[in-house]
Amino acid sequence: MQAIISIKNLTKAYASGFQALKGVDLDIRQGEIFALLGPNGAGKTTLINIICGIVNPSSGSILADGHNVITDFRAARSKIGLVPQELATDAFESVWSTVSFSRGLFGKAPNPAHIEKVLRDLSLWDKKDARIRTLSGGMKRRVMIAKALSHEPHILFLDEPTAGVDVELRRDMWKMVRGLRESGVTIILTTHYIEEAEEMADRIGVIRKGEIILVEDKTVLMEKLGKKQLTLHLQHPLAQIPGALSGQPLTLSADGNELVYTFDAQSEQTGIADLLRQLGEHGIDFKDLQSSQSSLEEIFVNLVRSQP
Repeated sequence: MQAIISIKNLTKAYASGFQALKGVDLDIRQGEIFALLGPNGAGKTTLINIICGIVNPSSGSILADGHNVITDFRAARSKIGLVPQELATDAFESVWSTVSFSRGLFGKAPNPAHIEKVLRDLSLWDKKDARIRTLSGGMKRRVMIAKALSHEPHILFLDEPTAGVDVELRRDMWKMVRGLRESGVTIILTTHYIEEAEEMADRIGVIRKGEIILVEDKTVLMEKLGKKQLTLHLQHPLAQIPGALSGQPLTLSADGNELVYTFDAQSEQTGIADLLRQLGEHGIDFKDLQSSQSSLEEIFVNLVRSQP
């Protein structure tokens, strides 16, 4: 699939000597939802700010929808909408005025029908004449998204978009994000709610200490790095795991009533069949079983911890 953002050997170093980004290479595909995950201080916001022209890189190149973000800044920036972490807007303007003004900043002709659609999609229409200062934090967050969408961008950056937003508003936002993706908009999001990335993203990128350590399709990532567990509830408790089964990835509960078998996608079929056969040979019967799979959050934590 064609890349709408192409980043090559991107670095950012500050005068203090701190290296915020170290040789980042990344292609983001047109029309996907890409989740950029990383611990605090990993470089997520720095990377986004460079792509959006807020921060200058030390070296490297970035193309946004075919436009170089340094040498062809205006054309590149017109393709991008940005919802930053910080709530920054004119407190005394109305919702309608501030969103319409944002559209004008990009040289777009007035389009009241588009502004109305954006406000309705974000459940802001009944607040269109309200002053920004009278809105709740969650509503202000929606206004920031509306401003970012005012000029009909092809690329939308959402930097911690649901921070401080209640559950109902969060669901509305993700419904809107799915609709944008269906209309062809590319979404890049950072979030501390990793379950959101697990639910929404097509691909996952993980950044740590200024370096991209992994980029993978979400489903492939879950299969490759996710662990599954099969819990067998035994008919009769065991004092210990039989020696013949010591080579299996098994753990026994403290009360001896449960055996837990841990496996990955590659060993799923043969491993479970082999385990059940061996249990039968040793006269170990079970009355129930259940399976579970590690979440994206667990995979993320393990990835970050495993890096030097």
